[in-house]
Amino acid sequence: MAIYLTKESKVLVQGMTGAEGMKHTRRMLAAGTDVVGGVNPRKAGRTVDFDHRTVPVFGSVRKGIEHTGADVTVVFVPPAFAEAAVVEAADAGIGLAVVITEGIPVHDSVALTAHARAKGTRVIGPNCPGLITPGQSNAGIIPPDITKPGRVGLVSKSGTLTYQLMYELRDVGFSTCVGIGGDPVVGTSHIDCLAAFEDDPDTELIVLIGEIGGDAEERAAARIRAHVTKPVVAYIAGFTAPEGRTMGHAGAIVSGSSGTARAKKEALESAGVRVGSTPTETARHVLEALDALDARAGAAQDGAARDGARA
Repeated sequence: MAIYLTKESKVLVQGMTGAEGMKHTRRMLAAGTDVVGGVNPRKAGRTVDFDHRTVPVFGSVRKGIEHTGADVTVVFVPPAFAEAAVVEAADAGIGLAVVITEGIPVHDSVALTAHARAKGTRVIGPNCPGLITPGQSNAGIIPPDITKPGRVGLVSKSGTLTYQLMYELRDVGFSTCVGIGGDPVVGTSHIDCLAAFEDDPDTELIVLIGEIGGDAEERAAARIRAHVTKPVVAYIAGFTAPEGRTMGHAGAIVSGSSGTARAKKEALESAGVRVGSTPTETARHVLEALDALDARAGAAQDGAARDGARA
């Protein structure tokens, strides 16, 4: 199982014929993603050869969906055209839009996420690495060869930390890793992913990566306390950020004590989440939590066997 993206997903790439689109489409195909088409109105009707796969180019997302049954689009268009690209995809009925583009003006992000939500399209991003279900599909720029399928779900604001935790836990593996992006406005939140992982039977533990700025992690803590039954381990980037300085992502803005790493850590720990002080310590917390799950499962099996024997 997985969330949002599976081996059945059929992927379009808006901006496939550009340099970044070409490079990452090749990588997605190599990872097993079913890339069924690109979108570029000026190159409609052409095809692009990627090693052992020839991919058609369509003049619109709607045409791509009509010809291929695509249900996912990955957006690699320049910031000035990103809102129009997502609006086009949502109007065409795409189910999932993964917006890799960085530098989209905030008012455009507000407009595209609101429009997509109204049309029933889930947006991952913008300014994100995308998402990967190892062994099934990869939509975006996440390196596919640093992990394997497994039982941990990962949701992260940071692309770099997504990759690092995937590597740290490469021997455990992941159900799905979702990089939601670190901009002030994103289409999918920690809370959305927590709910999806909670409902996924093959995700046994959830890793949440946050960072200074905003209150997304505090809101996630409230969701965990009220609705999440699976173990959650977290890491918050920014404990060493100089006071009063904006760091990293555009969303990493701290006002007073609000949005600090310490405040987020305290909120998560109050919800029963183990918070690592470094990515390596976070990975160690994950391994310890999985060992505890395995021990409980073993004890339950032993108890059931004894009850069966007595019966």
